[in-house]
Amino acid sequence: MPSARRAGGITKRCECRGADGKLLGKKCPQLSKKAHGTLALRQELPPDSDGKRRTFRRTGYGTTKDASADLSRLQAILDLPGDDADEQRRVGDFLADIASRRAELPDVAVVSRKLGVGIALDGKTTVGDWLDQVMATKKTRTTTNHGYNSHIRVHLKPALAHVRLDRLTVGHVEDMFNAIDDRNDVIAAENAARREQVARCKRGKPGAPKAAERAQLAAERAKLAEMPPFRRITGPATKQAIRRTLRMALNKAIGKQLITFNAAAHVELDPAARPKGLLWTDERVARWRETGEKPGPVMVWTPAQLGAFLDEAEGHRLYAGYHLISHHGLRRGEGVGQEWADFSPERKEIRVAKEIVVDGWTPIETAPKTDGSVGIVKVDTGTVAVLQAHRELQRAERDAWNARAAELRAEGEDAHDWIDTGKILAAEDGSWLHPDVLSREFVKIYEAADLPPINLRDLRHGAAALVKAGGGDLHDAKVKLRHSTITLTSDTYMELFQEYEDELTEKAAAVVPRTRRTRDEAPTPVAVPEQGPSASQPADAAMDDSHRTEQH
Repeated sequence: MPSARRAGGITKRCECRGADGKLLGKKCPQLSKKAHGTLALRQELPPDSDGKRRTFRRTGYGTTKDASADLSRLQAILDLPGDDADEQRRVGDFLADIASRRAELPDVAVVSRKLGVGIALDGKTTVGDWLDQVMATKKTRTTTNHGYNSHIRVHLKPALAHVRLDRLTVGHVEDMFNAIDDRNDVIAAENAARREQVARCKRGKPGAPKAAERAQLAAERAKLAEMPPFRRITGPATKQAIRRTLRMALNKAIGKQLITFNAAAHVELDPAARPKGLLWTDERVARWRETGEKPGPVMVWTPAQLGAFLDEAEGHRLYAGYHLISHHGLRRGEGVGQEWADFSPERKEIRVAKEIVVDGWTPIETAPKTDGSVGIVKVDTGTVAVLQAHRELQRAERDAWNARAAELRAEGEDAHDWIDTGKILAAEDGSWLHPDVLSREFVKIYEAADLPPINLRDLRHGAAALVKAGGGDLHDAKVKLRHSTITLTSDTYMELFQEYEDELTEKAAAVVPRTRRTRDEAPTPVAVPEQGPSASQPADAAMDDSHRTEQH
């Protein structure tokens, strides 16, 4: 409901003065003449924060029509806040500032939009102010918001917070990314210097160092303590993510009609190459054992290596989780968040509907990463058997926990019963399993099996390899991993599939048994006697063999 209209109107005044030098004002006898004096606008404004009255005045109008138009606009703006006293005061402050600067009155629609989103009415809202406003109302996952806030705190605000939102240009954003590249160069140089200094701080030989060497080591370590710590550079993928955060905020400003141009959308950055999955072939394993270096950031076990891992893990209480993730490509959080209610052994399927992720260190339950991640995953008969066996194991754990808790309470100690969270993977007391536990136990198991290293997430990539090994294609892998587009699947797994194609081709060729040598094999060397036939072979028999060979 609009606020009560405050007093306002249009008057006529002149600059004529009397004999005493004072303005005559309304007493001027010439005011009745049409061309004499000027029209003035007067409108009472809402009181200021101290409750003092204030008035908007403006003179110099040539016609009553012009003055009336401004008065109508002014009063329409005053009606915008309705009965909200805080917003009325905010509008009053805005109009009082316009009056003092003799600035042009803004359009009513512009002021209405700015009131609706809570930004400054005077057009001086900065990028920093707007980023705060956006994040205060952002309704995405907690972990996603943490990523946005990190980009804003570390990169966007230091570079752009002071720039007016409506004056942000492509140049401002490019300067920010150029500064990130310069900082990367400094970090890389400092990391290299620290690495060299760490090498100087190592003892030359085992055993207690000599006095001179001890003094030298102490000096080198003192230098190391004064150097900047190792830091990570801001890589191409992170820069793309920073740009996405800014672009998201500016798109919201465009949607609110606060700006018309998204500067972040027109900044060119180096593409962030998606890590390619590579198989742990025998050659790569041998190289890793020799140097300790992984061939790539995303490594995938062969089926034989995965089998060795699962054999090692089979007695572990979390075996079912590793089996499910490795065969059917669930993410870590999805595996930990999976519930018994969403598992159907009759239909041989699970419904991925929840996941547990970490907020800092605290586990929280959310919907899966994307809408496409929510869906049905078909499972094989072996996985059904594994999950059913795990359910029996969990029930045994529950009974044992409750029995022990009853004993402790009988002894006067505090103990709680098993917590039924409904999760397939749970802690010993039934509560949520922290996702990091699944990762830490994973490392222990593959190290015990003497396997080359991969991350737990790489088991999901391995599920794509199993699709190929089973005769599937990229589309089948897309469905299995619940990717939104086949482009994402292709970008990540095409090289892996091509590697698998080579391996499968060689294995397929080797399946065919041969008793005679093929053309690509070297002939078996034949020993040539130094002089004539051997004593055990008659001369004419040797000649007959030679003749048959020539004839053939």
